[in-house]
Amino acid sequence: MRIQYTKPSITELEVEYVTDAARTGWGEQCYAYLQRFEAAFKTYLGSDYAIATSSCTGAMHMGLAALGIGEGDEVILADTNWIATAAPVLHLNATPMLVDILPDSWCLDPAQVEAAITPRTRAIIATHLYGNLCEMQALLAIGERYGVPVIEDAAEAIGAVYHGRRAGSMGRFGVFSFHGTKTMTTGEGGMFVTSDRALYEQVLALSNHGRVAGQSKQFWPDVLGFKYKMSNVQAALGCAQLQRIDELTARKQEILRTYRELLGDLPGVALNPEPAGVTNGAWMPTAVFAAALNITRERLQERFKLADIDARVFFYPLSELPMFEGYVAKPIAADVAGRAINLPSFHDMTRSDIERVSQVIIELHREAQA
Repeated sequence: MRIQYTKPSITELEVEYVTDAARTGWGEQCYAYLQRFEAAFKTYLGSDYAIATSSCTGAMHMGLAALGIGEGDEVILADTNWIATAAPVLHLNATPMLVDILPDSWCLDPAQVEAAITPRTRAIIATHLYGNLCEMQALLAIGERYGVPVIEDAAEAIGAVYHGRRAGSMGRFGVFSFHGTKTMTTGEGGMFVTSDRALYEQVLALSNHGRVAGQSKQFWPDVLGFKYKMSNVQAALGCAQLQRIDELTARKQEILRTYRELLGDLPGVALNPEPAGVTNGAWMPTAVFAAALNITRERLQERFKLADIDARVFFYPLSELPMFEGYVAKPIAADVAGRAINLPSFHDMTRSDIERVSQVIIELHREAQA
């Protein structure tokens, strides 16, 4: 059987909640599961406010808009990113300033961030990649020095912890994804989180066509907003998944540990790091091969395809994409992407499945050293 790279874990609890929302979640109950999901999520994360959204991209778009980011402004982010992180910056007519990554975590390099700051810098987006965590202490210190907000793109980092604080709870605001490929899912969907009350109120208004809380006029938008609300049915799925979040994240971390057990002794093969004081969210176990092995992205794709395994490529650098024509590629981001692969990690994987995936890498490594 084909091994998928990821799929959600759905139990009778999810089916029960979604069925109840479909049957009863209308009229006065139309936001019941939505409000419950937001309340539970902010408690889990340790933030003061949470807004469930139709996507993580929408959450990022509204957060940046609420900060007043627009034409002429610059936003610093890693060259290694999915387009969803950069798209809201471009939609607001601001300028993405792409910087390189660290070679071990594949996340934003704080030294490169500081070097990229100009008088036009309005935000730093720290993307926690594949469950790995950015160097938040250094990034928050830079933000404090220059008066620039640090934003956490925690789309891939639920369950990750940085020195006692959950990913997404440390910056001016954080965003999460509940896409069907993520550790927990609402099918599609996201979450905006913050402990800044004023920012929360701005984003809350923007999320529902600019209707400000407390406005007495019915159907009266005070500002031009967006339509980024999550549905009550999706939120019901989210409530059930959040009840199981410790189980879901523990299973992801167990899968990553098994890959480390099977592949950790291979010279020149690096897996997701977990430095002291950090808990990796383990959303997407990733293997990066030393350049000397000459194990390229293309070779990896070919061998996994032959083995009927749905492995996934490491993100291409944004600077290589057509909408970033004219940007200079960042050397580490470009180099790592060409010799890395994301490994399957769905919750119901068996040890036999993980061994089958690992065997492809072991064989390639043996051939490279022959």
